[in-house]
Amino acid sequence: MTSILYIGGTGTISAACVRRSVALGHEVAVLNRGSARRPLPPQVESIEADVRDPSSVRTALGDRRFDVVAEFLAFTPEHIATDLELFEGRTGQYVFISSASAYEKPPRRVPVTESTPLRNPFWQYSRDKIACEDVLVAAHRERGLPVTIVRPSHTYDERLLPTLGGWTDIARIRAGRPVIVHGDGTSQWTITHSDDFAVAFTGLLGNPAAIGEAFTITGTHAPTWNQIYGWLADAAGVDSPDLVHVASDTIAAFAPDLGPTLIGDKAHSMLFDSSKVTQLVPEFRTTVTFDEGARRILAYYDAHPEEQRIDEGRDALFDRIAAHARSAG
Repeated sequence: MTSILYIGGTGTISAACVRRSVALGHEVAVLNRGSARRPLPPQVESIEADVRDPSSVRTALGDRRFDVVAEFLAFTPEHIATDLELFEGRTGQYVFISSASAYEKPPRRVPVTESTPLRNPFWQYSRDKIACEDVLVAAHRERGLPVTIVRPSHTYDERLLPTLGGWTDIARIRAGRPVIVHGDGTSQWTITHSDDFAVAFTGLLGNPAAIGEAFTITGTHAPTWNQIYGWLADAAGVDSPDLVHVASDTIAAFAPDLGPTLIGDKAHSMLFDSSKVTQLVPEFRTTVTFDEGARRILAYYDAHPEEQRIDEGRDALFDRIAAHARSAG
């Protein structure tokens, strides 16, 4: 049995990994501020501390050691530096969740592999993840830090809508209003259900062959954006959604906050080679494709109307973008 400390543990990806770890019979603890976004299995030990407050973590953990520390809440090199002070020397494996958005954009070739250069001039989030990796790789080379780096791409569960507007888009689809789709909708996008991701991720925990290595973890399912929006519309009970295709640059001009995630990631067809992780975790594969994923998402939101939140600002923005696109073309 492996003892695993999850930092976070209730997010889209980490909650699925916690559940999988418990199912495999591991000893699982979750450290966060106590505000669970998703419920924890009863077998999980909940440790309340703020990872941004190192003293609270030291108090909560005392001199405990863990076979694995899985870090889901580190986003900058400063976060990594704090983690190294807290955990180096008392875990057999430190697992850092990076991002496949760190790979070069636009990609010179697909599928993307672990040897694809890390370079994203468009998105600060991705550059920060690269900087985190640099710190960890240096620590591994210089003093043998037992690190494993994991790079997920777009991973979702029943609570995470993958579109520009989230539930606002579903409300617009059901109302027969125009829905903005970036580009012409034909680029391919690898989208992975968190339950599938968790199979690969937990297979790396406590695995000596994973130390000092980086792994892309995505499934092999890469529909087009038109298919993604179409499956959501089907699940929402709408046969012919009004999809308006708009260049990513144009969307970014209207909404600068969307620019980095589009131009720095979603605007490009992203296909990944997952053979490196499947060599260590051969049972990993895609079992949930997004036609099924869309049905699960809509079933969840229809059962939880309190979570059907419309972003009024974004709703008005989409009207302006749609009007501009139609007047221009």
